[in-house]
Amino acid sequence: MWLLAADIGNTNITLGLFDLSQTVPCPASGARCPRLAGTWRVRTEIGRTAEEHFGAVRDFLAWCGTDLSGVRAVAMCSVVPPLTVTLAEMAQRFFQVEPLVVTGAMDLGVRNAYRPPEAVGADRLVNAVAALHFYGAPGIIVDFGTATTFDAIAADGTYLGGAIAPGIMTAAEALFQRTAQLPRVALSPPPQAIGQTTPQSIQSGIVFGYVGLVKELVQRFKGELGGDAQVIATGGLAPLIAPMTGVVDAINPDLTLLGLALIWQQQTG
Repeated sequence: MWLLAADIGNTNITLGLFDLSQTVPCPASGARCPRLAGTWRVRTEIGRTAEEHFGAVRDFLAWCGTDLSGVRAVAMCSVVPPLTVTLAEMAQRFFQVEPLVVTGAMDLGVRNAYRPPEAVGADRLVNAVAALHFYGAPGIIVDFGTATTFDAIAADGTYLGGAIAPGIMTAAEALFQRTAQLPRVALSPPPQAIGQTTPQSIQSGIVFGYVGLVKELVQRFKGELGGDAQVIATGGLAPLIAPMTGVVDAINPDLTLLGLALIWQQQTG
């Protein structure tokens, strides 16, 4: 029996397939989490139909070596409301299940100090649930997505809120689109901070600039949280930036999917 999890973001939809018959213990809480069997990314396109999304999911299931009949549950979080409706329709029509759609208004077993509570992105709360189970509290989560988000968890497990900055690709794309003479470059670290060519200069500003952003906000968060907060990085560009900061304790690209699986277990008993 399988759980299909979907993290619907502004740039990508990340899918995860969990084996509900096999669980592993979470290191911090000891709770059992279904085993993650595989992940798949689909580009976010609002105009896609339920049938088109089902085609992508069917390919994913085939790649994982399972078939449609094995999927007995669907859980999702979304920051793209039109696609929430579309993927919910897909779950109902093709898997005959009512999906669990995680929102900021739900009781997720984590005290939510954000104001108003329902205004926080569901993916940020899902990350907080996973971080508590896998890493404990206090904690800081840095999610490198379309936006780069920073989330703080207090020592008692309360979700406090955080910070939102433009994502690396978002900032880079704005730079390329709004400047006539600056070329598009690969987002990779240049050999030194002082760029000796225009591509190196752009790479230095973007890559090392975001390293500095992460270091500064993490330092400020730690000062306000007190204690020895663990810093967990997730999101597609975490492997690029996180190792250069010197402040990240763990990189977990599957944090949101793991949070969805844990919340599904909690909500369904």
